[in-house]
Amino acid sequence: MSDSLSQEEIDALLNGGMTESNTANEDASANQSENEQLLFDIIGEVGNISMSQAATALSSILNRRVSITTPRVSKIKFQEILDSLAAPKVATTVEFKEGLFGTNLMLLEVRDAIVIADLMMGGEGNPVSQEFTELELSAVAEAMNQMIGSASTSMATMTNRKVDIFPPNVNLWEEGMTIETQSIQPQDSIYKISFDLSVEGVIESEIMQIFSEEVVRDIEKAMLADEAKDLRQTAPVQESTPQVASTPVEQPAPTPAPEPVASVQPTQTVQRPVEVSKPAFQTLTSNAMNDGDNLDLILDVPLDLSVILGRSKRTIKEILSLNTGSVIELDKLTEEPLEILLNGKLIATGEVVVINENFGVRITNILSQKQRISNLR
Repeated sequence: MSDSLSQEEIDALLNGGMTESNTANEDASANQSENEQLLFDIIGEVGNISMSQAATALSSILNRRVSITTPRVSKIKFQEILDSLAAPKVATTVEFKEGLFGTNLMLLEVRDAIVIADLMMGGEGNPVSQEFTELELSAVAEAMNQMIGSASTSMATMTNRKVDIFPPNVNLWEEGMTIETQSIQPQDSIYKISFDLSVEGVIESEIMQIFSEEVVRDIEKAMLADEAKDLRQTAPVQESTPQVASTPVEQPAPTPAPEPVASVQPTQTVQRPVEVSKPAFQTLTSNAMNDGDNLDLILDVPLDLSVILGRSKRTIKEILSLNTGSVIELDKLTEEPLEILLNGKLIATGEVVVINENFGVRITNILSQKQRISNLR
């Protein structure tokens, strides 16, 4: 065996035992890790801003302070979400119609959904029954619709695109069940964004937002393209460098010497390289609602109050046959209460009274928030 070392072995020893192929593999791995972290930062920031808007919408609905924490982003298989369900959840599935392509899925604990439904129906957030019925599902669906709408509006602003979605689909997701989506299959990789959700005094829990890989790549493309476009608008700089030739020497001939002539070279345009960097966003605070009662700000807003004595359905022929003095029979009996509407919404019932030769209505019953929600269904 020869005691001499080859040049490749010497280079490997000088590089700490690493060959060129190992170095290239490590560089590729480092670049891939850096790109993945950049993608996590983008999705985390988009999720943070969109969910902050959703929390603001929920705060307005519940009239309570709602806050979320910094998002935690991870990339896993969708099957792992299915396998890790320890309790039933309320699932809101959103398919994008325009601007972005793919699926957005939001998961909320059922016990938190019951508390939200109780608050929306005029309760204090301490429901006696823990049964999740169609009534609670209807109330939570309305809240989730407004939250998703606010989140989509903020995403449209960030991506500088018109983002349109199909109506959200809200269902009760129990263990062993599957949620059917157009673009997420159990074996697909998804991006999970987890937040700690806090509703003042009643909820301390977690809410999850799940993006399909198509949505994530589309958001990344939109965000980085927007950053590069801004840099290109200011990058080119033109620099003019005129050069002047020296004065020609006079000839010994008796004729007058020619006057000096300056020659100018064509203007040169220098293009500076465009730099593209990761997007930077302003950090938002978790304060979704100001302290104090701002009810005084809307006390002078006019509202349309109307009373319905009764209704009647007639054909066109019967309507055309009406004359002065005709009597129209209504569908209400004389002892039945009248309907009192505020901006077209039923809020109370009452009875007719006469006050100084003027008709009036005495309120006999004011509908609860639960009854008003039931009337909307």
